[in-house]
Amino acid sequence: MPLNHFRSIANLSGTASLNFITLILLALLGVFSGFLGGLLGVGGGIIIVPILILVFDLQANQAVGTSLVMIIFTALSATFAYQRQKRLDWKVGIMGASVTVPGAAIGAYATSFFSSEVLTIILGIFLFFIAAFMFRRSYRTGNQKKKTRTQGGSRTGRLVWHRKIIDAYGSVFQYDADMLSGLALLFFGGLASGFFGIGGGLIVVPILMSVVGLPMHLAVATSMLTMIFTSISGVGVHIMLGDVLFEYAAPLVVGIVIGAQLGARTAKRLRSVSLERVFAVVVFVIGIVLIATRL
Repeated sequence: MPLNHFRSIANLSGTASLNFITLILLALLGVFSGFLGGLLGVGGGIIIVPILILVFDLQANQAVGTSLVMIIFTALSATFAYQRQKRLDWKVGIMGASVTVPGAAIGAYATSFFSSEVLTIILGIFLFFIAAFMFRRSYRTGNQKKKTRTQGGSRTGRLVWHRKIIDAYGSVFQYDADMLSGLALLFFGGLASGFFGIGGGLIVVPILMSVVGLPMHLAVATSMLTMIFTSISGVGVHIMLGDVLFEYAAPLVVGIVIGAQLGARTAKRLRSVSLERVFAVVVFVIGIVLIATRL
């Protein structure tokens, strides 16, 4: 079997001592996932977790906990890059974190009630839905016209904030942020983060866009800010459960710090529609493989 052959080459014994090839592979995987995270506003865990299970032979709960460690650094690195671009809505991001943080803690604790096999199958099914969403989002984004001045529709009501942000390139973003409508949904973004070991951006970004009302570029950037606090919350619970393998997380983090910076820089000048569609296909295939290996 190809996967078994790969495992034997990397000498993945599950011990705390990893060989040089394994460390390099983990670092390269970190660069790739960090790049996707910075570019698309996702944590990269949707790629990392399945690979840690399929290739590196980790238990599902260990892959989830370890993935969240590296997502902290993905979010920190990308947030730093987006802050230099002045595309962060700090007020919306901090308010969003107030509900994603408890959601992530609950999601992380919930993994202790499922066996590795069941958790892997649930993850595979979740990937199918994510792939379908990515396709839908890419086609919707592709049909939107680029605007230098982005202005959402006028909203009224409780917890509606009238926002105006001017980024480092002179683009003006004016919109009404409907936080009351978005808070409950953002909680589930945190829940998914802790349970599946993802940053939550695949859920948080569309909520920030469609429900809260942020323009696409600001939604991606602000999602990364929220992800910092969400991932820390989930990691804390997974550490208590003994699910975090720091020997795997360390080389992932090294690659991620580099990849997230590259992704954030690319995002400001590249239309990511085609990449999102390719990403969706990859996620769909990974979901099939995950389920097939556990049935």
